[in-house]
Order: sequence, then structure tokens, then C-alpha cells
Amino acid sequence: MSTDTPGIDPLEALRAPRDPACDVFLTGPVFLDIIFTGLDSAPVRGTESWARGMGSSPGGVANMATALARLGLHTSLAAAFGDDHYGEYCWDALEQGEGIDLSMSHTVPGWHSPVTVSMAYEGERTMVSHGHEAPAPAPDAGTGNRAGAAGTGSRAGATGTGTSTGAAAPVFPQCPPRARAAIASLAPGRSEPWVATAARDGALVFGDVGWDETGRWDLDALPDLAHCEAFLPNAEEAMRYTRTDCPRAAAHALAERVPLAVVTLGAEGAYAVDGRTGTAAAVPAIEVEALDPTGAGDVFVAGFVTGTLADWPLADRLAFAGLTAALSVQEFGGSLSAPGWAEIAAWWQLIRTCDRQDPAALERYAFLDDLLPATARAWPLRRAVPTIGFRQ
Repeated sequence: MSTDTPGIDPLEALRAPRDPACDVFLTGPVFLDIIFTGLDSAPVRGTESWARGMGSSPGGVANMATALARLGLHTSLAAAFGDDHYGEYCWDALEQGEGIDLSMSHTVPGWHSPVTVSMAYEGERTMVSHGHEAPAPAPDAGTGNRAGAAGTGSRAGATGTGTSTGAAAPVFPQCPPRARAAIASLAPGRSEPWVATAARDGALVFGDVGWDETGRWDLDALPDLAHCEAFLPNAEEAMRYTRTDCPRAAAHALAERVPLAVVTLGAEGAYAVDGRTGTAAAVPAIEVEALDPTGAGDVFVAGFVTGTLADWPLADRLAFAGLTAALSVQEFGGSLSAPGWAEIAAWWQLIRTCDRQDPAALERYAFLDDLLPATARAWPLRRAVPTIGFRQ
């Protein structure tokens, strides 16, 4: 985990002794992402294309987990890891490098890690993925063991929110950890029992969603939406689910189903409606030169969850989420590019010294002054070398 700005905890003023040790819990598949950038155009059949840049990093749910951890939230991830080199690299990068609690995760002997190859060009990306669904852990198998350490309970470098050495950890999904928040990936016709358990135990559930392959776009087919504090689709998804032709109208319609509806608008920013108060907020996007858009949506969700748990005003949450997403697309990979407070501080320091800045636009981010240190490293920053196999 980065130590560029030690001690920044966005929830510090809200923490109490009886609070859960875990701020955010999430689960899902971890991929090894291999990203090619600097392509002049889409690959053409029968030809060989050369990319000017290439990197590797943990992907899938690891994008969001890393983004949360880098923003100072105590993050717990339940995932399956292969016992190949890819799985070992992803486990170490998340636990040792980012301080993510993997006590709910497990290693699957003989199962190879899912892999995604992403090609970024012209501001877009094309992905090819391969993987097989991981078998569920045995009820008495215990968790928190990395490849090559089965039976030891070893969790070197963990955050201290899991189990002690030699103790059998509770097996997910029967027993999700108590947490301030949980992030659930909603899918038509699928209900995950852990979501209701997490909500019943006091977690704020943030619902993410993907493209509806059934084509029905029926909110009633998302049973776990009933447990969500917030629902965060993109504009196209929101309009299809609500049968509207305007993203803002879609957000208001969704706010009748969930307490908080957030619709991302791509280059136009984001729009949110608080269904409890009727408050709406719109924040424009920050214009940047994108290197790799992989994981930007995950980083946006992480930023919004952070602001919500910190009890910021709705517009500040949207602005912060959009800022973190904008910073992420300027670097390689979904997880390696997730910004921490060092990157945010460096951006804020830089942007205030640029000529011809719109005072109103700067005022939108003035809330950062109360969060960030007085000094920051120079921009741009580099966090990690996105390559497998180099030795220190």
C-alpha cells in the first residue's frame, strides 16, 4: 500500500470502538489482466499489431477492492484464486501490496486463474477473456490460505481484520463479515443470500450492474435491489431499466425503487437523486487524455462509496467519484491505476496553479482542502511496475 500520504482516513471522525473492523466487503472473480495500449487502431484479422505499451495487474473485482483500499477504507475481499503463478501474483499484489483482507478468500488447487487481455485504442477498449467458474470452497476448508501455504493460515501483511494463525475462518458466503458497506454485482434472476445478510447486519449495500443479456431489462428480475442503499448503472442501462429516453429522468425513476440512484453519463459526468430527500446533483466530467479506461467504472463506485461512508454532501460524492475515475484512466490497468490520496493531492496542487482555470470549476473541488495534506509530491506519480516476474 502506498505510504505517500500516511494517516489519511476519510472515516476517522466517524469511527467508534464498537464499529465493524471492515469498512467495505465485496466478492467476485479476480482476473489477471494483460493490457496493451498505444495501438493506432483495432487489430485487423490476419495481421500482427504492435502496441507501444503493455502491463499486467490483478483485474475483475480486484479493481474495485484496490481502489477502496487506496482511499483508506478497510477492505475485505472474498474471491477464489488459482494455485498457478498468476494466482500467486494476484494474491500477493492485493494482500501484501494493498493491505486488502483476504481472510474470506481461498486458493483452489488445480484451478487456473481467469485471464483477460485488454486492448486500448481510440479511447475505447476491446477485451478477450478466458476462465472457468471456480468450485465453491468446502464448508470445513477454512479460508485465508494462499497458494503454497495450505493449512498454515498464513496471512502475512494482512490488515488484522481476519482470523489468527491456525484458526479456521468462517467460510463465505455462509458468513459474510460485518461491515459498514458491501458492494453487490446484481444480475437478472440471481439472488445472493449474503446480500440480505449483510444488509440485515447493518451494511449499506451498493448495487452495481452489467448489461442484461436477456434483453428484458426488468428491475423486478433484480431481487437483491430491494436490499440496496444505492444503485449505480450507466446511462444506457438506467434508461433501459426505466423505459425512459433521458438519463436524468431514469435516475428519478430509479430513486423510487432505491434510496439513492446514481447514473454515470460518460463524458458528461454523473447525475444522482436521493430518493429520501428529493435532492438531485449533477457534476460534469473532468477532461483528461485517457491511456487505458479499464476499471474506471469500478474506481468511480469506490470513490462514491468512500464519500457516502464519510457522510459528504451528494454533489461532493459525485465530484470525488468522477475525479478518481478520471485519474485512473491516465495510467495502466484497472487496479494499478486506481488513485490514492497521493495522486489526488498532487492533482489538486497542480490544477490550482494552471492558467485560465474556471473559478467555479475549482470551487467544485474545494472540499478537498479539508482532506488533503498541505504538501504533495509532484505530478504525475507512478505507483507500481505493471510487470510479472521482475525481482527486487
